[in-house]
Amino acid sequence: MKASIEREDFSERLQQALRNADYSPDSPTQLAREFNIRFTGRPITVHAARKWLVGEAIPTQEKLRTLAQWLGVQAEWLRFGSGQQEQRAGGAGGDVAERFDSADVKLIADLQRLDDHHRMIAREMIRLLVRINRAKD
Repeated sequence: MKASIEREDFSERLQQALRNADYSPDSPTQLAREFNIRFTGRPITVHAARKWLVGEAIPTQEKLRTLAQWLGVQAEWLRFGSGQQEQRAGGAGGDVAERFDSADVKLIADLQRLDDHHRMIAREMIRLLVRINRAKD
């Protein structure tokens, strides 16, 4: 009986964190997609995401840390409801302005797959585009 209450409580906190981060708590597809972009391990299925959202399962500690970092909450709060809800400023993912869209996260992952030479070229291109954009303002 206690385990089912823990799963339901986790589900409520996850849904709250999703809403606070401007994501839908009603879309396991979106949850799975956004999570998988950020998680370096084996991707989760939409079915697994649905189980998290409806209180049928709690993710592993490694997945919980990724969720917490992405949503800008403390992993301890997300799992147990204890500790602070929000991550401290300067912590990974703590500031809403520091979070990236899924396309940005995928771009960063792609950048990391490049060899050093091509990564340097990509960085220089981005810096050039930023300078051009600033000059327009």
